[in-house]
Amino acid sequence: MRTIDHHLATGVAAGEAARTHKVWNPSTGEVQAEVALGDAALLARAVAKAKEVQPEWAATNPQRRARVMFEFKRLVEANKQELAELLSSEHGKVVDDAHGDVQRGLEVIEYACGIPQALKGEYTQGAGPGIDVYSMRQPLGIGAGITPFNFPAMIPMWMFGMAIAAGNAFILKPSERDPSVPVRLAELFVEAGAPEGLLQVVHGDKEMVDAILDHDDIAAVSFVGSSDIAQYIYSRGTANGKRVQAFGGAKNHGIVMPDADLDQVVNDLAGAAFGSAGERCMALPVVVPVGEDTANRLREKLIPAINALRVGVSTDKDAQYGPVVTPEHKARIEQWIDTAEKEGAEVVIDGRGFTLQGHEKGFFVGPTLLDKVTTDMESYKEEIFGPVLQIVRAKDFEEAVKLPSEHQYGNGVAIFTRNGHAAREFAHRVNVGMVGINVPIPVPVSYHSFGGWKRSGFGDIDQYGQEGLRFWTKTKKVTQRWPDGGGDGSNAFVIPTMG
Repeated sequence: MRTIDHHLATGVAAGEAARTHKVWNPSTGEVQAEVALGDAALLARAVAKAKEVQPEWAATNPQRRARVMFEFKRLVEANKQELAELLSSEHGKVVDDAHGDVQRGLEVIEYACGIPQALKGEYTQGAGPGIDVYSMRQPLGIGAGITPFNFPAMIPMWMFGMAIAAGNAFILKPSERDPSVPVRLAELFVEAGAPEGLLQVVHGDKEMVDAILDHDDIAAVSFVGSSDIAQYIYSRGTANGKRVQAFGGAKNHGIVMPDADLDQVVNDLAGAAFGSAGERCMALPVVVPVGEDTANRLREKLIPAINALRVGVSTDKDAQYGPVVTPEHKARIEQWIDTAEKEGAEVVIDGRGFTLQGHEKGFFVGPTLLDKVTTDMESYKEEIFGPVLQIVRAKDFEEAVKLPSEHQYGNGVAIFTRNGHAAREFAHRVNVGMVGINVPIPVPVSYHSFGGWKRSGFGDIDQYGQEGLRFWTKTKKVTQRWPDGGGDGSNAFVIPTMG
């Protein structure tokens, strides 16, 4: 049995793992490896090494730090196929989708390559008599990231790329379900020229998470996962004086106006609802057709399109999506379909009990379409995180705006329309953090920022871009004056007064 160990600095021994966690092959349903789970003592050793290397890294000029980021980008690109296949083997997403996982992380690394420009502060000459004011951004020290299973390459790179480029050391605690890619990224980071101990990977469960949240020398924590855990991490981390950004679950809606191009909508929904088996916080699991006629026409087009989706093993080049990550997750998704049916939803296409010939033990869930879903159903209120698309019918535009605005989650939303006024009005009024207009998965590009509202995001600062730079740095403001040495007091500092 293959063992996946922590990635720690040279001289920091992981030791014998007291506890391990199974890493499945979702396509076959077999355990392919075990990952060592660490504890507070192991974290303490990692933090001690990070404290050794971080001051020198922070003192390295930003241009030299950027060169390490450039080399890391080159190495990830050179090893992209290996990373995608490794990711796919543990997560279950098809290899092409895994390539996208790596690529979207690389885009933030590209942004971090411009850190010398991004880090520049502000300067005001002559703010007062002989007085200049300027600001500088300085690293926090040691940051930590707690990342989910669904994007084991992208989200770690979103976090450590910005944090390390800004001058911090970083400790990553990835999901124990698919931990190999984060370890490989850390190995490539050392190969790129980063000092040992700058980026370390520790594996663990709640015990490790709590150790991170409680460690006095970790200044900031970034998290992506479920909303309940996000709220817990935000509460415990901030109570310990840390800066915390914690992103939670989602129930993204796609509003379909009567004038929308339904063929394009169906094509977009096939990828947004079922791609990566629906295991995306930016998936689009709820479609809201406006008006009964729109709903009926959309449903008629959706049924053959969904039935035509190909589900396959992660290495199947013709598959639209692969298995879900674990047997427990498969059971949870099917339970949500059961719940929806009991609540009165119409199961139009049923993915329960789906098996793949030759891979009967794999964790496959067939594409599922539910209609007549209403807002009082638990299956609508909660995140299913699987290949399940729900139709919630709205009688008019006002109701369509209200649905995502009043939902507990506020991560992403999309509207499909040819009407510019309707799109503009929707984008302005909807109470959701990221909006797509004829774009089904509105993840912002790397030089903007990612983040949802309500129970989709805890904390005030978003991921990556300038927001990410703000999160991983603190701003120091300097007011300076150079007296000319006159002894008569004529250039003495005077407190400004109104009047």
